[in-house]
Parts: sequence; C-alpha cells; structure tokens
Amino acid sequence: PRPSFAGALAAGRGMALKRLAPDAEAELEQVKKLKALNPKAEVLRSPAVTALLTTIRDKKTSQVKYVAAADRLMNILAEEGLARLATETTVETPCGQCAGLASPDGGKICAVDIIRSGGILLEAVRKLCPDLKTAKILIQRDEAAGAVARHYYTKLPDGIKECQVILCDPMLATGGSALMAIEQLTKPEVGVKEENILFLNVVSCPEGMQALAQKAPGVQILTAAVDESLDEHKFIVPGLGDFGDRYYGTSGYKEGLWGTDGR
Repeated sequence: PRPSFAGALAAGRGMALKRLAPDAEAELEQVKKLKALNPKAEVLRSPAVTALLTTIRDKKTSQVKYVAAADRLMNILAEEGLARLATETTVETPCGQCAGLASPDGGKICAVDIIRSGGILLEAVRKLCPDLKTAKILIQRDEAAGAVARHYYTKLPDGIKECQVILCDPMLATGGSALMAIEQLTKPEVGVKEENILFLNVVSCPEGMQALAQKAPGVQILTAAVDESLDEHKFIVPGLGDFGDRYYGTSGYKEGLWGTDGR
C-alpha cells in the first residue's frame, strides 16, 4: 500500500536526522579539540566562510578574485567580531517585544592592526564602525633568525586603556607577532587588559593557538580556520601562502607561486 503523507514525512525526518547526526558529532569533536588547544578560541563555520576560504586558498586564484574574496571574508569576520562585543537588549517591534543584541559603541572600541596585512582586516572593521579608534603596530618576522618576531613601531591612541580592543592580523602561525603586539598593549604604561582583547584572524594553526593559550590566556580569538600545522619554514599548512603578497600583488604572481591574473 502507498504510505500516507504523514508516514512519508516522518520517514524523511528520520533520514535527515541520520544524515545530521554524524555531522553534529564531528562538529562537537572539533570544538573539543579547539578548546583543548585554546579555551578562548572560536572558529566561524558557515558555507559562506568555507566558499570564500576555498577561493583564497586556491593557488590558481588570480589577484582580482583573491582580493574580492578576501574583502568579502574580512567583512564577515568584522561583523562577527563586532557582534562578540554586543550587549543583550530588548526592542519593541510593531507587533510586540523581541530579545536581541545591541551593537557596541564605536567610541569605546580600538581596532589595532599588525602592519601590513592586518590593515586589510582593520579597514573592514572600520567601515562597519567608523567612529572607532585605530592603532598601528609594526612587527616583522626575521626569517634569517628562524622567523623570530621583531618589534619596530607602535602608535596607540589616548584612552586605549578604557577600550575594547580588536587586534587584526590575517595569519596566526607561531603566535610570535600576535604575542608581541599583545605585550605592547598590556604593558603597564598602556594598561589594556588581556580580557579586553579580541584577536581576529583568517587562518590559524595549533602551534599559534597553544602559544596564546600559554602566554596570553585572557585573549579571545575568533578565526575562520584552524589548519593542520606549521612546516619547517614556519608557514601554515595547508594555509594559503603569503596573505599580504597575494592581496597587494607584492610578489609570487610573476614567479608562478599563485594565479597570474593575466600578467
């Protein structure tokens, strides 16, 4: 006999639950692994994030497509980062009351970028929140010394001690640059508390996550991906190459390391 509509619907629901159950279990396991690396870390998961990450990871991606996808991903990260600073509220709709979140006050936020690639993410945050304060920290990896981070310059606004700080840098590899930036922000004469720092980044790895958990345990991290590991040159694997070089076109295109965009 032909099954009833209700019976077919119930069977369909059962099949859907069977398909979803392994995914839910896998996601729960990923969360457990992440919290073991760094209890303050969170990974953004959505089809949009995955699609944009796939584009900027692909070594065939041209500079035009890389910049477009990177900017879209920065916007998502910026929105989600600001949402982590939101406060609970209740609003009156035309039909009743609704609980929600109130966007943070831009005057109480300072976005700090680790020059140069951090500026890409900072600009995405600033476009959404034009009245926030901004700051710059120049830290570069000394490749000849084994990728050791070296600090060269810091410019911070007055009153940063009272702000929620959004630290921006697309890549979290060894954690050396991020930790040096956090050190600049939390030293006594500056006075930012670790608990008031949110670190936004695109791709991270276990080594960097653990480094921040050990040396800056109060800092919250929001990332789009946690990759497998670092290679012998301290680059993230599988990663995406050099984020800044691909975005700004500094190098790598003519050398054939990634898409040439017709050049």
